[in-house]
Amino acid sequence: VIVLSPGVSMSLEPIQEAKNRGRMIISEIELAYNFIDAPSIAITGTNGKTTTTTLIGEILRRNHKEVFVGGNIGNPLINCVIDGRKTDYVVAEISSFQLEGIMNFRPKIVVFLNMSPDHLDRYSSYEDYVEAKKRIFVNQRDDDVAVLNADDPLVSNMAAPLGRTKKVYFSRKKKIENGVYLDGNHVISGIDQDVYCYETEGIKIKGCHNIENTMAAIAATETCMCSKEKIKEAVYGFSGLEHRMEFVEEISGVEYYNDSKATNVAAVEKSLESFDRPIILIAGGKDKGTGYETLKDLVMNKVKKLILIGEAKDIIQKSLGCLTTTTRADTLQDAVKNAHSESGLGDVVLFAPGCSSFDMFNNYEERGRAFKTAVRELKSMKD
Repeated sequence: VIVLSPGVSMSLEPIQEAKNRGRMIISEIELAYNFIDAPSIAITGTNGKTTTTTLIGEILRRNHKEVFVGGNIGNPLINCVIDGRKTDYVVAEISSFQLEGIMNFRPKIVVFLNMSPDHLDRYSSYEDYVEAKKRIFVNQRDDDVAVLNADDPLVSNMAAPLGRTKKVYFSRKKKIENGVYLDGNHVISGIDQDVYCYETEGIKIKGCHNIENTMAAIAATETCMCSKEKIKEAVYGFSGLEHRMEFVEEISGVEYYNDSKATNVAAVEKSLESFDRPIILIAGGKDKGTGYETLKDLVMNKVKKLILIGEAKDIIQKSLGCLTTTTRADTLQDAVKNAHSESGLGDVVLFAPGCSSFDMFNNYEERGRAFKTAVRELKSMKD
């Protein structure tokens, strides 16, 4: 038996070789699942998984539930078994890598956030990546729940093969009957016809994508019969996660944001859409093979200056460099200094790499901390 651990980006070749040798390939979540009695809430998608997973855990705790939060978020599910404590719910972030090795894993509730090209340095095609993600539904039954993004055609179309599994939709763009949707400055929940309103001004985490993540968390936890008042308290008290549209400092009227977790192009799109001020974008890292063309309109209309770092800077410059003022930096610290010198009152300096970190850093966390250190060094010099 070969167990695929969370967060391990093992290539498919040795996995196939192991299969050829008659070895059983299972994921860590599959191994843990067989020893867990509590119902599982599984969160997947290309972006927003960690934020949504964490928020669901916070809501359940506010409702006095014993919760284990883990999976690809960095706390292996097997720890839930090892701890041996009573748990009302297991909330798990699930990656496509982990889903390749499931057999019996059956979440009571699946939250599927979105789909966009990613990990094409691992999968032979986008279709293969999508198929790996869809495996999260393979064991769901009629008395289970699928929470789906109605604005994402790939995700919403996944409902058709799910039979009588209960589907709950969320949408930022249209009204949803028996679901959760955005209406101006309000998130409206009408699950089971019990309408409730959450004011968006109370949501601390920034960005349109985080409205979507919040709606998904509301849908999942209302399905668990959580108190809507307690849900609201948890949502309004949640200030977000490190490295995810994280406000760092304001220096001379310029705000600096760390979005090191934006490791793919779709995440950068959401980040750019979240600001209505001129943006100095720092991007680049290890290319993942997805292309950058979908950023063209946003770069033209929102990015005042593009500063490129890492192995991917040649590829990104070829795709986007002609659309705005573009320069390169050898280090992230140099990029921050460059951004500072080119910024003006009311600008935003956004670090949203759109790439993995492995060319210059061990992980996106180390990369994000390096960005924050560079910004705070600037701040101390100004002070």
